Amino acid sequence: MRLIGVPFNSAGRSDGVARAPRALREAGLIDVPPGGLRDAGDVDVGVLDPGRDARSGLISPGSLETTIASVHKAVADGLRAGDRPLVLGGDCPVLLGALSGAAEAAGDVGLLFVDGHEDAWPPDRSTTGEAADCELGLLLGLHRENLPQSLVRLLPTLAPDAVVALGPRDAGELAAYGIPSVAGRIRMRTGADLAWQPGAAAAYARESTEQLHRRTGNWWLHIDLDVLSTDALPAVDYPQPGGLTWPELELLTTTALGATGCVGITLCIYNPDLDSGRHHARRIADFARLLMS
Repeated sequence: MRLIGVPFNSAGRSDGVARAPRALREAGLIDVPPGGLRDAGDVDVGVLDPGRDARSGLISPGSLETTIASVHKAVADGLRAGDRPLVLGGDCPVLLGALSGAAEAAGDVGLLFVDGHEDAWPPDRSTTGEAADCELGLLLGLHRENLPQSLVRLLPTLAPDAVVALGPRDAGELAAYGIPSVAGRIRMRTGADLAWQPGAAAAYARESTEQLHRRTGNWWLHIDLDVLSTDALPAVDYPQPGGLTWPELELLTTTALGATGCVGITLCIYNPDLDSGRHHARRIADFARLLMS
């Protein structure tokens, strides 16, 4: 496995989630048996700018472009070398570069999207302006009309039947702001679905990976740690009610990775500034090592 750090914060700042790759390395993430992990270091994320672009509504679109291009190259290089990339954010838009790089090196790639949010806001209607509100919508080809063409050219596009989302629980917020859900476009199991009975998360993971393998052969696993409950992981920027326990997430992901076809993983949305004792960093590092086993 090849570790690729991406110190990108779509709020346009170098603090918060941008500090996660370093904090997780220091917490022991790279302490794995020799030969089990190649640490490729951090990619270039350009110049972070907290200003919101007037046309697109996105914060720091230039840095987003640099990040996508850098992650694309790092992932494609890793796959060609025979490594499975573990792309460590930062926040969720690192997925855009990961999927475009995987598609270049491995061909058609599906997506298992494990996240507490749908992340399909139109950029100009996002309450934050962060690309982390928008990446799944952009991957589905939505809401690109006001983006810089230089950014649009970098974006991969996934067919709706090549995407499965597990864990979103922000339907109430979307409805309150009049934002259409993508649940009618893609296969989705909400956070409530995953929690409805013991073993449901693992069962849906098995079902999802079978679907993706039939559809695309290869697929990518994206894990936004805010799929966890706030009790399990408070060190996230946008907590909300509900969510998985650590054992539930571990069972979901190990079940998924036991299936055929996973070419890479993204792991995002840990804010070390909200974890002064680094207790949660160590817990995430333990989880990441499970992903590598």
